Amino acid sequence: MAERYTCGIDVGSCTTKAVIINDEPRIVGSHVLYSGTDFQAASQSAWFEALKQAGIKPDQVLQVVCTGYGRKSVPFASRNITEITCHGRGVLHYYPGPVTVIDIGGQDNKIIKLGAQGRRVSFKMNRKCAAGTGAFLEEMALRLRLPIEDLNGLAASADGEVLLGSYCTVFSATEVLEKIKDGHPVNRLVRGLFHSVVKRVLEMDTLTDTVVLTGGVIEHNPFLADIFKEETSANVVIPPHPQIVGALGAALYALDGQSPA
Repeated sequence: MAERYTCGIDVGSCTTKAVIINDEPRIVGSHVLYSGTDFQAASQSAWFEALKQAGIKPDQVLQVVCTGYGRKSVPFASRNITEITCHGRGVLHYYPGPVTVIDIGGQDNKIIKLGAQGRRVSFKMNRKCAAGTGAFLEEMALRLRLPIEDLNGLAASADGEVLLGSYCTVFSATEVLEKIKDGHPVNRLVRGLFHSVVKRVLEMDTLTDTVVLTGGVIEHNPFLADIFKEETSANVVIPPHPQIVGALGAALYALDGQSPA
């Protein structure tokens, strides 16, 4: 029997992710790129790059399922499913329930609690404010004149941290500049910024069971997991390739050909 392939595409407000899996199921191709202003073009580019990595042609893919903020902007998808559901499914591929999924994205944070049978127990999302999201870290990196990819290493190297009191991204930027003027080391400031992200998440809900961290912010800043471990007694883990977990969940739904319950 010929190998079956399915694809999941997660069109987020910041990045678009495509994942192709076979029927084992195992990831055979994936790609991540900036969403930009044309979600349809971004989804097509991610799709073709994932196909190239998998070494297969479009007609070898049985079904494409789309998820994410721009999930209705992918004309070649068979159907679309919410990112909440797909993130849950992607996490359950690696960890059995019950679990608490924390997805830290570019514009928002989500906490998804799944029971022992994998069904969603509760869901919470942050307020409209960007504090504690990827956009917050990008803005802080800009103010500090640091490449965004340097933040994780700086936070991990700090022997202490400078705690920030501001909730608002704009006010936090002003506070950070004041701390720099006062002579605080940059790596301690960055660690303080990371702590601020964690605090914003912890204010959303209590963390129970195994806590699984997903999203692009975790992919590029895994040191955040260390701070979560300091702040909670829960078992905190990061799945393989946390940025594409939502797209993986969509591909898994495409593979079984079923809609979520």
